[in-house]
Amino acid sequence: MRIRPARRSELPLLQDIERAAGEPFRTLGMSAVADDDPPPLGLLESYRRAGRSWVAAERLTSAAEHPLGYLIADRVDDAAHIEQVSVAPAAARRGIGRALIDHLAHWAQAQDLRALTLTTFTDVPWNAPYYRRLGFRTLTEDELTAGLRAIRTLENEHGLDQWPRVCMRREL
Repeated sequence: MRIRPARRSELPLLQDIERAAGEPFRTLGMSAVADDDPPPLGLLESYRRAGRSWVAAERLTSAAEHPLGYLIADRVDDAAHIEQVSVAPAAARRGIGRALIDHLAHWAQAQDLRALTLTTFTDVPWNAPYYRRLGFRTLTEDELTAGLRAIRTLENEHGLDQWPRVCMRREL
């Protein structure tokens, strides 16, 4: 597996990964999350063009690779903000999410950013508890930056506040 920039031809595959990665939420009574549409192709393309979209690709042949996971990120305040990181369930527990996040950390340091941030569900085992194991800490309300507050507002408008969510940060 290698981490590399996403290719335009792979963007529909990233949507498929997102749909598949959403399915486990159904078992937690979070069908609205499972049923949520993946990012539109136009949005994924804008991340790709901006150089903020990466895939973890498995080599199939010497000339062909297949994405197993992806990460898209924004710059928010002084941090690289993980907008989305998803791994195909068939490839889970292989360190793919961690590898994508570590790749983003190296990118962020090269951009002179000070941290990684994200928003996530508090009680979903593969969300906040997982990110804590990767060195993220939950931010208090007083620690939220203007950018993170704006993200949380948009998430609330999208209905994600039905379940407990937090903002997390990992210093670089």
